[in-house]
Amino acid sequence: MIQAKFSLEETHIEFLAQHQQYGFKDKSGLVRAALDRFYAEFAQQRLSESAELYAQVYTEDDETQEWTEAGLSEWPR
Repeated sequence: MIQAKFSLEETHIEFLAQHQQYGFKDKSGLVRAALDRFYAEFAQQRLSESAELYAQVYTEDDETQEWTEAGLSEWPR
């Protein structure tokens, strides 16, 4: 595994010291889990923002609505 060096606040150090109470065998496991969770939340946020943009384009573009409705009418039920 690759190692990285970074600076933390005292409160972060105190939290990491309690890693076993949160079910982690070591501090690195806690940090990796936190980064994985942040990455997933960030990806979900980007997906939501993209969906909002597509919804806005759809409501403002008659042509997009027409070809969407045409595609839906041909979709098997």
